[in-house]
Amino acid sequence: MSPEARRNLEPLMAPRAIAVIGASRDPAKLGHAVVRNILESGFPGEVYPVNPKAGEILGRRVFADIGSVPGPVDLAVVTTPAVTVLGILEACGKKGVGAAVVISAGFRETGHEGLEAEHRMREIARAYGMVVVGPNCLGVIDTLAPYNASFAAGMPRKGHIAFMSQSGALCTAVLDMSLGRGVGFSRFVSLGNKADLDEVDFIEAWARDGATRVVMAYLEGIGDGRRFVEAARRLTREKPFVAVKSGTTAAGSRAVSSHTGTLAGSERAYEAAFRQAGIVRAASVEDLFDVAVAFSRQPLPGTGGVAVVTNAGGPGIMATDAAERAGLALAALAPATMEALSAALPPAASVLNPVDVLGDATAERYRRALEIVAADPGVGALLVILSPQVMTRAAETAEAVADVAERSGKTVLACFMGEAHVREGVELLARRGVPNYPVPERAVRVLRAMADQARRRAAPEPRIQRFDIDPAAVAAVLDRARAAGRLEIGEAEARAVMEACGIPVPPSRLCATADEAVAFAESVGYPVVMKIASPDILHKSDVGGVRLGVADAGDVRDTFDLLTLRTMRRFPRAEIWGCLVQKEVRGGREVIVGMNRDPQFGPLVMFGLGGIYVEVLRDVVFRLAPFSREEAEAMVGEIRSAALLHGVRGEPPRDMGALVEALLRVSQLVTDFEEIVEMDINPLVVFEEGRGVAGIDMRLVISGEKGRNR
Repeated sequence: MSPEARRNLEPLMAPRAIAVIGASRDPAKLGHAVVRNILESGFPGEVYPVNPKAGEILGRRVFADIGSVPGPVDLAVVTTPAVTVLGILEACGKKGVGAAVVISAGFRETGHEGLEAEHRMREIARAYGMVVVGPNCLGVIDTLAPYNASFAAGMPRKGHIAFMSQSGALCTAVLDMSLGRGVGFSRFVSLGNKADLDEVDFIEAWARDGATRVVMAYLEGIGDGRRFVEAARRLTREKPFVAVKSGTTAAGSRAVSSHTGTLAGSERAYEAAFRQAGIVRAASVEDLFDVAVAFSRQPLPGTGGVAVVTNAGGPGIMATDAAERAGLALAALAPATMEALSAALPPAASVLNPVDVLGDATAERYRRALEIVAADPGVGALLVILSPQVMTRAAETAEAVADVAERSGKTVLACFMGEAHVREGVELLARRGVPNYPVPERAVRVLRAMADQARRRAAPEPRIQRFDIDPAAVAAVLDRARAAGRLEIGEAEARAVMEACGIPVPPSRLCATADEAVAFAESVGYPVVMKIASPDILHKSDVGGVRLGVADAGDVRDTFDLLTLRTMRRFPRAEIWGCLVQKEVRGGREVIVGMNRDPQFGPLVMFGLGGIYVEVLRDVVFRLAPFSREEAEAMVGEIRSAALLHGVRGEPPRDMGALVEALLRVSQLVTDFEEIVEMDINPLVVFEEGRGVAGIDMRLVISGEKGRNR
């Protein structure tokens, strides 16, 4: 979305006057709770309760309708029954209200009429240049304004995390957890049904928000996946984005649809989208807090490795094991650092990484060791582990950890293990901005996420490479099949698509007679492969329609007759074009490249080794197209059997450059031609380095209409 098209959220983020429509004098009513929350949050502007019965609520004069409010209103909070909401929004638009939060329920979650009402809600918002949050939401809280336009119990602390959620109930749980842990927020939004504003609008706004350092989200479904990925990618170049995505199982997907009316999308597509957009996917709400709090309180790691300082050997080993599994490098301490540690620590201490300051370590011993390690230029982040022992002084040690964190400017995370004996130290760490984790594995998980964000920020902007393909040739194949009433395209036609895309194919020809087949086989040389050619049979191997190693003219004639006769007997109504004769390819490693068009995110490209690796082991990876060369290279390296492409046990390495280019050409094809719904090249043969690739077989499924890109 261009900057000009972004919605103006200023009336929502910095209102000067708020009206509560549906305000009530009854303390048990929602309209009363919202007015009370706004007043108790310290909102400095005007607060206008609105109710036809007028009177007074919490010392404030009540107005009969929004039109009778004497001054301008930036934000209206609507708590009235669903049947009244559209009329109220229309009145708000005429009043010049800039933003509305519709807490009222009873819309798309109730069925078709409710969905139609939401569509009308969006139309009203756009007609008046108003933005609307909800309906069916908890409300909005902003600690900068400050105001609490919700019915949540409590006002969050002021902080640097912006949070949004499609579940109002989860909002209240997260808010309560944050109050218990001392975590602060800048913005706090319950998205509800997203009739107007959605997660992308807030991503766009918070990317420009100086008060927000981290974006945190609970997501159930995303309406416009491509727009979401583009906005998230821009955000994560500057700020971390941590999210929980629910609805990943079949039952969860059905629950998402019934809860929010949002199509859930495929789990593979979400995984690819989050990865390519740079979003840290949290496994749970606990994980969400773990990562987001560290991002909001600590700097990103430098270029060095991780150093572990501990008073117990076992937890230190646990941390190093977790770091290795996470792909984090342990810092190799400089000789000068180890000499300084040897001078400062008892003889029994370990000055290697992890640095073991021993179980009887005092706070001062921790301080000295941390100062020495933090000064090492090869250290980018520190993990400080404390296990409570007789000599342990958790609070004093926490002070030392926090002091070193502030002075060094490096990433410092703590792992004070235990409960009662470390509680005072953990509370002190929280006050001083050093995140603490009860076990090393959780701390290492956070360090991994922070290291990824640091690399993303330092990396150049991904560039989508374009190739000189022949779009007219591709379009001709698709249009010809569609004109014939066919939406499935087999190899006999699809090989022209591969050729148009610049993917090499072996010499081949569709032959209508045995004589034609012999003539072509003689021209390209034996052996050849012969395949039945029929628009009604896509999976030729399943019907015995493929024969390899056809060695001479007599064999060609026999095979032609055999394949056509076998097909006619099994499928008497099938249209038979003849046989595709193809020069047999020998050697090379077979891989598969496929695509399925996800309803939210568009083309999802799959890559893996062919044969048993894809059919049994499911050794495949996915990316959303279009993707960069770096992503294509990562795809090739991520499959578990990648070593087979690099050469093992004397085998030569395969042509990785040609393979990566083939992936990029497929990415361009399925991006440019939106009507391609499914496709696969199976197999794509990768030859020895320098000899390229060859597409052996291709299958396409297209939609009934031409794509918008044409």
